Amino acid sequence: MTADAGFFADASLDRSRYLLATNVFETDREPREAAAHLAQEQSTAQWKRPGVDEDFRPRHGAKVVSLKVLGDLPRPSAPTPFDGPGPWRRCEAVLAHAIENFGAKIPTLLSVLLGEGAFYAPGIAAIRLTDIALPDAYAAQFPGPQFGVKGLRELLGVRDRPFFIGVVKPNIGLSPAEFAALAEEGWRGGLDAAKDDEMLPDTAWSPLADRARLCGEARKRAESATGERKLYVANITDEIGSLRPLHDNAVRGGANALLLNSIPLGLPATRYVREFAQVPIFSHFAMSAALTRGPSVGVDSSVLTLLQRLAGGDVILFPGTGARMRTTYDEVRANIDACRRPLGPIAPSLPVPGGSSRPPDVPATMAACSGVDFGLVAGRAVFNHPGGPASGARSFRQAWAAVQDDISLEEKARTSPELARSLETFRS
Repeated sequence: MTADAGFFADASLDRSRYLLATNVFETDREPREAAAHLAQEQSTAQWKRPGVDEDFRPRHGAKVVSLKVLGDLPRPSAPTPFDGPGPWRRCEAVLAHAIENFGAKIPTLLSVLLGEGAFYAPGIAAIRLTDIALPDAYAAQFPGPQFGVKGLRELLGVRDRPFFIGVVKPNIGLSPAEFAALAEEGWRGGLDAAKDDEMLPDTAWSPLADRARLCGEARKRAESATGERKLYVANITDEIGSLRPLHDNAVRGGANALLLNSIPLGLPATRYVREFAQVPIFSHFAMSAALTRGPSVGVDSSVLTLLQRLAGGDVILFPGTGARMRTTYDEVRANIDACRRPLGPIAPSLPVPGGSSRPPDVPATMAACSGVDFGLVAGRAVFNHPGGPASGARSFRQAWAAVQDDISLEEKARTSPELARSLETFRS
């Protein structure tokens, strides 16, 4: 095939009909040829029938909108026995994909962007999807968040501050009654939401129906005691056929929000729950690192965040800053942007960067998030606080207040015993 071969866009391209996908790839071919191969393999791999005067490329073929060489490489970053001798170059290509090829269907969209055509295109040794851009009319075909940031604030009556979220710990092993007692302490101390861990599903030793009923009762007591509305976030992650019954049992019992592990569950399943759920959906990043951790192969985590938003995630949890989560500040910022960027009529999702968060992490998280439209999530720093979960929850509110007042956590701790104990316990 020639370098262009009908797969490069011209000025007449109607961008309202196309999704734009940014890919970074490594190749030992001439870059235009490699980019054309990528466009071909992701769309009209064969564009005519033998003996028929036709060409499906103008209407259905992916089009290279831009292409640039980022630099030379001594070797592929993800070598295989099938690589050529080089020389190797790292390139970035933006491809326009005809929306009519896949529609507003997440499985078919992903089959194009992250399917066989992307990872087995001739001459491309490694490829990573780094961004997608949707026309407003196309975005409007997805459900998006039912509540979003605005709806969550109205639901809970939270104004002018972030949301405080606690993951009840120990995450596995508690009876429903023990779990509910800890959740109630956290709510009374200042948590807006207490949630199941992503690894705590409906189990024989902690049936979701029992956990939801007891947590619902505890939530109402905490609401009465504090004058604040609270959320119990029930994990209904399961086989697809169980999602509706688990939703019904959880909400009937007292859960007023849901947790879905959207990547292992499947984004279409999250979209399915969004169709009937009348409570907020928290979408967790479980399994995402398996797709995003490698620097040159796979997909950027912010793309997964954007897809979870399209599928209906009101609250999207993703890895936060800090050594344990192995996530850079720039990656955290990209995920926050994926929750907030304009997307036609799709409401913003609440970004929640987390993973073993402690009060000492609050300043960095607040700096990354900017403003107040985000969530602070913690597990052990709340539920393993020496003073108990209520003290752990208070310590996070105190850490937030310190940043708001432009004073150090240490200065705030002089008049905030819960924060002082937290700094002593969780500093390292």
